[in-house]
Amino acid sequence: MSIGEEAEFELSPTEDAPRFDTKVAVVLRDGLLPWQELNVTAFLMSGIATSAPDLTGEPYLDADGNAYLPLLRQPVLIFSADADLLNKARAKALERGISIAIYTRDMFATGHDAANRATVSAVSANNLDLVGIALRGPKNAVDRILKGAHKHD
Repeated sequence: MSIGEEAEFELSPTEDAPRFDTKVAVVLRDGLLPWQELNVTAFLMSGIATSAPDLTGEPYLDADGNAYLPLLRQPVLIFSADADLLNKARAKALERGISIAIYTRDMFATGHDAANRATVSAVSANNLDLVGIALRGPKNAVDRILKGAHKHD
């Protein structure tokens, strides 16, 4: 199964959870304010959710027939790391051909997508002031890329 593919699952809420060949992870820089952590996570996950077809499931319906938007089909793990590990993880992911989403400190001062992209394109890769990354890839590769990151508390 390639990175962009997911197996189909029809499970009741009481059945065992499916096993995924991939891992989705967000890594946040240590020391961010709570609102920054939430903002960065939301933006990074939008990148993951739109990165390949079929990453989201079906729309949700409640017992009254109200429809809700679909969600990502697999769990998301949230980690914390220092600036050095974030930069190393970014470089390793790109070397391994794993697509990543990034969020830089400069993006906190912008108000829209074009301005966000402009702040990133003005800085060389090794000088990006990363405050978060998100990636989705084969479990073993993601684990190796994120070695040293700790689960967010």
